[in-house]
Amino acid sequence: MTEETPGFEEKPDVPSGATPEDAEPKAASPSSEEAAAPAGDAQSAGLVAELDQARTALNERTADLQRLQAEYQNYRRRVERDRAAVKEIAVANLLNELLPVLDDIGRARDHSELVGGFKSVAESLETVVAKMGLQQFGKEGEPFDPTIHEALMHSYAPDVTETTCVAILQPGYRFGERTIRPARVAVAEPQPGAQTVKAEETGEAADDKENGGPDEG
Repeated sequence: MTEETPGFEEKPDVPSGATPEDAEPKAASPSSEEAAAPAGDAQSAGLVAELDQARTALNERTADLQRLQAEYQNYRRRVERDRAAVKEIAVANLLNELLPVLDDIGRARDHSELVGGFKSVAESLETVVAKMGLQQFGKEGEPFDPTIHEALMHSYAPDVTETTCVAILQPGYRFGERTIRPARVAVAEPQPGAQTVKAEETGEAADDKENGGPDEG
């Protein structure tokens, strides 16, 4: 029977040719999944940052496009408005040049001289200018309006209660909202003192009605 030598511990058998380091246990190395986790988080954070930058750039470009579109629409409206104004002025100037001809036609009609071929031409011209938007105004008996009437004659009349056009010396013409020529008229105002007399007569009539009429005998 073999005796154990006191003071010595048994050591594991080491294969021949192996170094002592090979006999010691090795520390566990980190797995590949644990090593890849930090790299994956960094990559995701970078993608999120790039996405935020792309969204910001898209919002800025969208705002620029909307602003540019609004400016273009305003420009188009200005151009159309200016074009319409220029056209209106051109037509108004043309119609203004034709007013003397229309006045001659009106005088010929008043004197029963609008006959034959001249009548046909005159009516055709009046139809054309009416289609272009020319309107004649001015009638006897209408109240005097200094914005559309030009008073050439003035008188007093007992049968009017306000300044009234009693004669149209030359008709006025308008094109749309634009007055090309005011109507030239003769006006009549109430007779001085007529309003006072009329008011007194009205008051006396009211008194007679309250008292049962004028006294008899």
